[in-house]
Amino acid sequence: MYTHEDYQNAVEAILQKTSLQPTIGLVLGSGLGTLADTLENRVVIPYAEIPGWPQSTVHGHHGNLVIGKLEGQVVAAQQGRAHFYEGYSMQEVTFPIRVMHFLGIKTVILTNAAGGVNPDYRVGELMLIEDHINLPGMVGANPLMGPNDDSIGERFVGLAQAYDRRLRETAKEIAKLNDIPLHSGVYCAVSGPSFETPAEIRMMRTLGADTVGMSTVHEVIVARHAGMRVMACSGVTNEAIDAVDTDFETNHEEVLEAGKVIVPRLTTVLKGVLKNFPA
Repeated sequence: MYTHEDYQNAVEAILQKTSLQPTIGLVLGSGLGTLADTLENRVVIPYAEIPGWPQSTVHGHHGNLVIGKLEGQVVAAQQGRAHFYEGYSMQEVTFPIRVMHFLGIKTVILTNAAGGVNPDYRVGELMLIEDHINLPGMVGANPLMGPNDDSIGERFVGLAQAYDRRLRETAKEIAKLNDIPLHSGVYCAVSGPSFETPAEIRMMRTLGADTVGMSTVHEVIVARHAGMRVMACSGVTNEAIDAVDTDFETNHEEVLEAGKVIVPRLTTVLKGVLKNFPA
C-alpha cells in the first residue's frame, strides 16, 4: 500500500521539471499517445524519473508524462499506462491517478483502444463511455480493496454518476459540429492480456456491453474516490469476433493501425472539450 509520502515524492519529482500547474489529467491509451505531442510549452518526463510510477511494457505506450498547454488548459498527459495484466497490482496501476490528485488535478479524461462488442460499431469510430461493467472488480480485483484512506475519499464510492454529464454533453456537441461518429455506451473491463473468446463476447453483449478493453475502469474508480470529474472515450480498433471457426483473429497490430484513424477524430473532440470546458 502506498503512503502520502510516496505520492508526495512523485509530485515533487514532477514539479522539479515544470513550473506549470496542471488542472486536467489526460490518460492516452494504445496508439493514442501522439496527442501529447501537440501540447504547447510541453515538458516530457519519462516515467522512470518519477518515483513509484509504474513502467509500461506494451508496444504503443511511450511511457512519458507530458505537461503543457492545450486549448488554454494546463494538462498532464500520460503517454501510455501500466496494466493489471503486466503483473502490477491494482494499487500500482492506479498510482498515477492518485498522483494527479495530489498534484491538484480536479478532472481526468481517459482514452483507450477497445474492441467493438456492439455489432453496429465500426473500426475507427469513437464511443463516449457513459457506464461500465467491471469484471475484474466483481471477482476480487477492485483498486479500492484494502485499508481506506479517509483523507482522499470515503470507504464506499457511488458509481451511478461516474462519468460527468456536462463533459459528455460537451463532447457530443463537438463531435456533431465536426461530423465525427460518436456513440455513447457501456465499456466492459477485462483483465487481459488474452483477447476474448466468441462465447465471452456474446456474454458481454447479453450483459449490455458495447465495447471491451483491458484498462480505464479501475482508474475511473480511483478518480471518483478522490472526487475528480471523469470523462472517458473508447476508440474502436477492432470488431469483436463472436463466432468460432472463423478465419479472423484479433491482434495488437490492428489495434495500433486503427489508432491512425482514431487519433485525428479523438484529438478534435478532446480539444473541443478543453476549449469549451464546462464549469
